[in-house]
Amino acid sequence: MSGYVFDTGPLRHFCLSGWLGALKFVVGDAPVFIPESVEQELLLQRGRDPGLSQIFKADWIDVDRSDDLAFLKLFARYEQRLVGKNPQKNRGECGVLALGKARGWTVVIDDGAPRRIAAEEKIEKTGTLGLLCKAVREERLTVEMVESLTDDLLAGEYYLPFGPGEFWAWAKEQGVI
Repeated sequence: MSGYVFDTGPLRHFCLSGWLGALKFVVGDAPVFIPESVEQELLLQRGRDPGLSQIFKADWIDVDRSDDLAFLKLFARYEQRLVGKNPQKNRGECGVLALGKARGWTVVIDDGAPRRIAAEEKIEKTGTLGLLCKAVREERLTVEMVESLTDDLLAGEYYLPFGPGEFWAWAKEQGVI
């Protein structure tokens, strides 16, 4: 069974918006992983957002501490493309892409540059909205629930391509549900 590899942003915002449990329901039986680089980003952020501790207590989220050569080479390659002058910037995305490519897992990533790399390298990808729309299509979540969830993500300053109360209209316009 293919797993999901989550980037910091989606996981962080689901957690801080109070929807981490819904995310477990969204992914169903698929295994969920975060690379060690995402774990490190979340640990650093936990100081100002103690609610992130829930992620580390979730028994359905596994930290992948890969140190095999294939993973490390991929990580280094993505690091060259995504990490600028700040050595901490985008390290989570590097780990997510490397795990997705090395293990054949679906990456859950919303940022543009890593999504473009995933597309170039034929790494299966989805984003927050892709997961939520799939959950509606599979009748795991209702449109009303996703509308509330996306409103909470927006209230937590997560970027989505629509405003509060506009999920359903956006989804219809995009033809994704």
